[in-house]
Amino acid sequence: MRITAVAVALAIGLAASGAAEAKGCLKGAVVGGVAGHFAHRHTVLGAAAGCAIGHHIAHKKEVEERRASQAQMAQQPPPRR
Repeated sequence: MRITAVAVALAIGLAASGAAEAKGCLKGAVVGGVAGHFAHRHTVLGAAAGCAIGHHIAHKKEVEERRASQAQMAQQPPPRR
């Protein structure tokens, strides 16, 4: 039963993640895995949740940086010729 659950979680994780979209996933997976291990040995579940949360936080940070960059570009005067 446990091996099946691990295999399913691993398959879902591999299918849902792409190499280019892995920002924040590794860091979140490590933190989630450690937290899950101490929470009644749910290491794989914690790692999967941590990966998802880490990816979400990294995406939010990227969007905020993009908006700040666009706002800064809008405030600059056009170059003179």
